[in-house]
Amino acid sequence: MNSVTVRVPAKVNLRLAVGPLRDDGFHDLVNVFHAVSVFDEVTAVAETGMRVRVEGESAGEVPQDADNLAIRAALALAGHAGRSYGVSLVIRKAIPVAGGMAGGSADAAAALIACNELWGLGLPVEDLMEIAADLGSDVPFALLGGTAVGTGRGERLTSLEVDGTFHWVFALADDGLSTARVYAECDRLRAESGEPVGPPQASQPLL
Repeated sequence: MNSVTVRVPAKVNLRLAVGPLRDDGFHDLVNVFHAVSVFDEVTAVAETGMRVRVEGESAGEVPQDADNLAIRAALALAGHAGRSYGVSLVIRKAIPVAGGMAGGSADAAAALIACNELWGLGLPVEDLMEIAADLGSDVPFALLGGTAVGTGRGERLTSLEVDGTFHWVFALADDGLSTARVYAECDRLRAESGEPVGPPQASQPLL
């Protein structure tokens, strides 16, 4: 096999309940993830070395070096397998960049799936989920898809059975938002208010 192409969806947060800041710098969350029909496409081609090329919408805003999360995913997978592999990743972007729709996480999940097939590793999804959780809080859901509740920092998932058809309109700002800056501003506003922050809770009516 010389190449593998994976199409991976964006997500929307139907609920994001944020707990207090933890000692490790993360927050406990209760996050209801829902996959939507906006897709990136990642093609992995057998190659010596590791490289990435990004095409499509907002490609210029995505790193095309070792900072790219898809390349980090490929490197993590090779490290997990204990061998040196090479791959050229081509990412065709349609998921908005820095729009809270997990585009980078989706690309990382796609790279894990594509490289697992390309390199003939045959790793089960449980192993890929462990690697995904180390890469980022949204990467495991990008592997799972559908609708799910995420706890911990979002990486511990429970699938939800969902019936019906949903139509979404996404209104995007001209400039994206940094996840780290958003959480930092949340912490600042909470500290300013002086009100105690309890553990995050699921919304039973929503579920």
